[in-house]
Amino acid sequence: MGVSDMRASFDKLISWTGILLAGLLLVTGGVLLYTASYINGEVEKQLAIQDITMPQGPALESLPEEDRKALEPYAGSPMDTGPEARAYADHYILAHLNKASGGKTYEEVSGAYLKMTPEQKASPEGQAAAQLRQTMFMGNTLRGLLLFGAAFATMGTIAGYAAIGAFVAAVILLVLGVLGLRHASRLEKAGAGNQL
Repeated sequence: MGVSDMRASFDKLISWTGILLAGLLLVTGGVLLYTASYINGEVEKQLAIQDITMPQGPALESLPEEDRKALEPYAGSPMDTGPEARAYADHYILAHLNKASGGKTYEEVSGAYLKMTPEQKASPEGQAAAQLRQTMFMGNTLRGLLLFGAAFATMGTIAGYAAIGAFVAAVILLVLGVLGLRHASRLEKAGAGNQL
């Protein structure tokens, strides 16, 4: 076995390994593409069920400038994507919760209410504190659910990019594998010609 035969065998081994990896990447890319499609479809479906329209007009004007700017690109549209859900949660719900509570967290508001005596809870101030506690609880619950939806949408986007990367890598490996096999064939022919 000559050097060209050994080189041809090595090229075949590497080329077939690359082609097998390309096949694996194609399957992986297909699974990732399905995953991205499924996640994004579910996020859109679940958010659409909420039937929330992104704030516009006076609802935006009453917000701090940073929050208003974050929501303006989505103004008036139905909330059905992860970025819209994140913007609504972080720049609409949170802005209203901060305004209602004076920047306090649910834990702070709830803790202050729970420290009240029964007489204090029965007073108008206590009733207002109970209402604020309930508002904070509901607002934070909705905000958390929307942020979970946004996180899943991000995972879907990442899976989509990973699928594209897998497909590109598969094509590159296939091309290199075919070129390697052609090179091995030439080396075999050259080796056979030298033996004559």
